[in-house]
Amino acid sequence: MLVLDGKKLSQDIKEELKVKVDLIKAAGGKVPHLVAVLVGENPASKSYVGNKIRFCEEVGYKSTLINASEDISEDELLTIIQDLNDDEEVDGYIVQLPLPKHIDEMKINLAIDYRKDVDGFHPMNFGRMAEGMSSYLPATPAGIMEILDRYDIDTDGKHCVVVGRSNIVGTPISILLSRKGRPGNCTVTLAHSRTKDIKAELLRADIIIAAIGIPEFIKGDMVKEGAVVIDVGINRVEDASKKSGYRLVGDVAYDEIAEKASAMTPVPGGVGPMTVTALMLNTLKAATKEIYL
Repeated sequence: MLVLDGKKLSQDIKEELKVKVDLIKAAGGKVPHLVAVLVGENPASKSYVGNKIRFCEEVGYKSTLINASEDISEDELLTIIQDLNDDEEVDGYIVQLPLPKHIDEMKINLAIDYRKDVDGFHPMNFGRMAEGMSSYLPATPAGIMEILDRYDIDTDGKHCVVVGRSNIVGTPISILLSRKGRPGNCTVTLAHSRTKDIKAELLRADIIIAAIGIPEFIKGDMVKEGAVVIDVGINRVEDASKKSGYRLVGDVAYDEIAEKASAMTPVPGGVGPMTVTALMLNTLKAATKEIYL
């Protein structure tokens, strides 16, 4: 089985980006500038944002962290967003999710200037993606597409089953894989919690994208021989043998499926690193005006 190593691939792309940034600097151009807005002290969010800031430092981007308190009002957060929209020095920015319950995430998302929406969540970018136009792609689906492309996974005419229909992963990757192009040209089934006989759907799949958020949901007897499996899930399960008291697992039972799959992403070290990498690729596109002037 081929291990689709997102960690190594991320490092390769990081080195490519550093070369591009060095060339921009040598030519006296503008260095890409990414801003991260973090609301509150959620440990997972702090870790995600920290990874993004470190990536910026390693490739030579300028980065800024805005850390707002948990009790910030919606209007105050909207003011921060408007300031970032107006700041010509900022090429792209993210508002780290989840937000506190008193803040409407959709309202915040709509307030972001789509030209600086390097997370690819704004309806303008989502709509352009659905139309097959150039746009900032949502980071996790874009990372998956990079994995499939760079590992030369044949998708043409293949049957892909996506498990999970979120707007962040499931729905956009189903659109991307059904579009004309490489990777692409798949026949896509979008399965979810209401799908009848999900095992039967999975057994038909040449490619499985698992993004349902349930630890080891997909078992070995649900996957046919030779399938390619992309595991988006990252779940904590209790494990007394670990110092931390838990271990990380994906949405597929890795050891069971590894005996049958032709290629598969590990957890951790698969899709996760490529999500951050895709965000950085979007930031470079924003800085160089590749999509929007």
